[in-house]
Amino acid sequence: MTFSKTRGEKMESTRGEKLEHFKKHRRDPLTRWVARAAALFLFFATCSWLDTIKDQWYVLNPTFLNELANSAIAASPENPNGMVQHIITNLTSTFPSSTRQISLNTNSSEWVFNNAGGAMGAMYIIHASITEYLIIFGTPLGTEGHTGLHTADDYFNILVGEQWAFKPGAMEMEKYGPGDVHFLPRGTAKQYKMHEGCFALEYARGWIPLMLPFGLADTVSSTLDLPTFFHTVRITGREIFKNLLVGKI
Repeated sequence: MTFSKTRGEKMESTRGEKLEHFKKHRRDPLTRWVARAAALFLFFATCSWLDTIKDQWYVLNPTFLNELANSAIAASPENPNGMVQHIITNLTSTFPSSTRQISLNTNSSEWVFNNAGGAMGAMYIIHASITEYLIIFGTPLGTEGHTGLHTADDYFNILVGEQWAFKPGAMEMEKYGPGDVHFLPRGTAKQYKMHEGCFALEYARGWIPLMLPFGLADTVSSTLDLPTFFHTVRITGREIFKNLLVGKI
């Protein structure tokens, strides 16, 4: 009996310790919700603060890039390949690697398909970082789709061909030809159409990683083109990492 009583006491003691441990570490629902709200507030406050200072990390300039697009058009009329080489040559001379301002992808053969918002074309990623990207985008066949709703301002410099655009409520379409810039402020969206043989120098500045889901969603949900998905992520990730190594956010 003594042995049984001792064992029972031990079991009761163990249950009591577990109960005390549970009470000690349990927080009431109000405390949990306050902690969650505080964490959420801190997250949004940090994001808002970063948004106010992101301009200091920009290296490229919309005006400079539009001038560059126009000089490429003048140097190689109706020749997209010549325009691309002109753009790369100019960028590498303006931002030589020795200055460590920005990292550029000079491999102009590194094109990948891009399916986004129902539109399809191909792109060559010249630069990608946390706050900026610069690509050549277009198609010789023509395409049409949704621009997407982004956290970055987008500057679409037409090199060759023509682009049309439309936003709800407009009774007439917008037209953009070689040398024109189709500016899409962040938080806005349009329907757009690129006619046959249209290529553009596209520059975005803002929070670039938040644009990636739009750029990859069609590949995951529709085309299932896994090699394109892999190479898009590989090239984008590589270029962002290379820019972080030179201090470019």
